[in-house]
Amino acid sequence: MNKRDYMNTSVQEPPLDYSFKSIHVIQDLVNEEPRTGLRPLKRSKSGKSLTQSLWLNNNVLNDLRDFNQVASQLLEHPENLAWIDLSFNDLTSIDPVLTTFFNLSVLYLHGNSIQHLGEVNKLAVLPRLRSLTLHGNPMEEEKGYRQYVLCTLPHITTFDFSGVTKADRTTAEVWKCMNIKPKKVRIKQNTL
Repeated sequence: MNKRDYMNTSVQEPPLDYSFKSIHVIQDLVNEEPRTGLRPLKRSKSGKSLTQSLWLNNNVLNDLRDFNQVASQLLEHPENLAWIDLSFNDLTSIDPVLTTFFNLSVLYLHGNSIQHLGEVNKLAVLPRLRSLTLHGNPMEEEKGYRQYVLCTLPHITTFDFSGVTKADRTTAEVWKCMNIKPKKVRIKQNTL
């Protein structure tokens, strides 16, 4: 299967599903069998999955150490990961490793222990991110939670399983003007 055919079919492939497996560390995925669904997983000649979706929800992960390495062992084309579900784990921050998957369009992080709203800034480098969940994290209690996320990630179209409307965008922009101070630009003066 060439790369073009892979890109056209893998989005429709079932996810590599490790949900509800009581996984504590990412490295455990290598020795764990994924859950089976209605449709069988397609694999390459090397035995790696041809999917673009990795589901790790409802486990006990508290960090993503070695995520890239393990993804490379499990997936034929890890660089094409489009959907990662890490919901209902014990993550306390948004690991920068997630920002290395530039084709990521769906990221579920709800139901974790992410404290600081500023963690969202890390995701701004993902050009294709369209759907994000963060509800059920302590950061949700911070004032301006929804507006901050929408200002930081202007390309998302679904946030916390709710569509982002034009009114949401307008409210976020007004909130931004009232709450985020622009950085002062210092102008150097020429001295003769």
